Amino acid sequence: MEAKRYVGINNEINGGMTDTAKIIRDAWVFGLIPESETCEGWLAAGIEDLWRKVDAEWEKYGFLVSRLPEDIRANFMRIQTGAVEKAKAAGWQGEDELVGDE
Repeated sequence: MEAKRYVGINNEINGGMTDTAKIIRDAWVFGLIPESETCEGWLAAGIEDLWRKVDAEWEKYGFLVSRLPEDIRANFMRIQTGAVEKAKAAGWQGEDELVGDE
């Protein structure tokens, strides 16, 4: 049986607003992979390794955007703003991710 491979951030459901896509975008922010890398075809182990590297970078800044150095924060904002705009254009609605008592 062939191992499942990741579809790539450009082929994601929810306009790329999945946990895996968020890991990839953060990897771009920290320069761990080039922004041209979509991770299409990667095995789960590769995504997990990338997640560990991203997590280690966030840990340096207490997992807070406000603690990022200005250049990294600007890169984060550019990438995330673009991702949200693209996802909304694809029909994603951010309020779908909110959990609360109704």
